[in-house]
Amino acid sequence: MKILSHPLLSSFLRLLLLTLILAFSSNGALHAAPESITKQQAVSIAQQVYPGRVLSVKREAAVYRVKTLSEDGEVRIIVIDASSGKVISGS
Repeated sequence: MKILSHPLLSSFLRLLLLTLILAFSSNGALHAAPESITKQQAVSIAQQVYPGRVLSVKREAAVYRVKTLSEDGEVRIIVIDASSGKVISGS
């Protein structure tokens, strides 16, 4: 095949193949958006750490702020990392 033996086309195909391999090798998706937890998952995480009635949930940039009311009347704001689900603070 003379077309595939052309040096420019051969270089292009190698570059294309390498690009596709690199793009799909990390997690199987091309430029996948960062994973993040859902609002309900944030609520579940907050309630596991600080049980109580949920008063509100707000997403602010990279965190969820979950406001809860404990049985003894204490209001807490639990800050949860939206990408990892890790509790950042609970005051």
